[in-house]
Amino acid sequence: MCNLSVTINLLQESPVLKPHAPPKYNKRGRLKGKYYRKELARLQAELVKLQYWIRHRGKRVVLVFEGRDAAGKGGTIKRLAEVLNPRYAHIVALSVPTERERTQWYFQRYVAHLPAAGEIAMFDRSWYNRAGVERVMGFCTDEEYESFLQNCPRFEKLLIRDGIILIKYWFSVSPEEQERRFQSRIESTVKRWKISPMDLESRARWVAYSRAKDTMFEYTDTKVSPWHVVPSDDKKKARLNVMQHLISQFDYRDVVPGPIELPPRPPTSGYVRTPVEEQTFVPDLYAPNGKKEWA
Repeated sequence: MCNLSVTINLLQESPVLKPHAPPKYNKRGRLKGKYYRKELARLQAELVKLQYWIRHRGKRVVLVFEGRDAAGKGGTIKRLAEVLNPRYAHIVALSVPTERERTQWYFQRYVAHLPAAGEIAMFDRSWYNRAGVERVMGFCTDEEYESFLQNCPRFEKLLIRDGIILIKYWFSVSPEEQERRFQSRIESTVKRWKISPMDLESRARWVAYSRAKDTMFEYTDTKVSPWHVVPSDDKKKARLNVMQHLISQFDYRDVVPGPIELPPRPPTSGYVRTPVEEQTFVPDLYAPNGKKEWA
């Protein structure tokens, strides 16, 4: 259990999370930006409280994010992670396995990234690569695929029996919306890294991916470890829904430490700093009227 200097009011129940106001939509039927930002800020504040509680109770949490390419997994993970303490909440996004990793027990390289007490591990794609892209693209044998379908529920049951809290999300996107997002990535310099030859190949194999997903659910959507499907044509709504659902899975308490009072700065004791003119500064191209500000 983490040693946090906090006072816990055990009678203080977790807040009932309801939207701050009825949802507001634009002409396209998507959540309005102003409404989304206010609701996002509210839910992110609750996520911070949840992380403090997870640390205090020494819980181990694994979040699995799977789904179609461009379905909104990365954006949701980003909004989850950006307010959390990165020392205790990390994103796992593994690259192609090395030659050595290909000879290991399939789940081995994922086990290395499982959380310790008080930590949250967010898998941006996971061991389910074998049931999706590896199956569709022919990167695994039929025997390896069948072995995965049989062993994955057993593997997840072992994690849960050991005390790990496992929550799995599947992001569902329509082919029309996926096409629009692919095109947006192609046209934007800052988004182009998000699209790869594998993503383009997935366009031509939509039905194959659908078949692989259905088979995967048949074997791995269990009572012990169910899949939670997230319709994500509206990315903003999908992010909020995931946050609401994640928070609702825990009967947590607010154990966030109270405000810290900063003491007065100690006197300089007559210390004279090196002249700033002797230091090399990054050019300040944005200073008002060319004014220089030193720190």
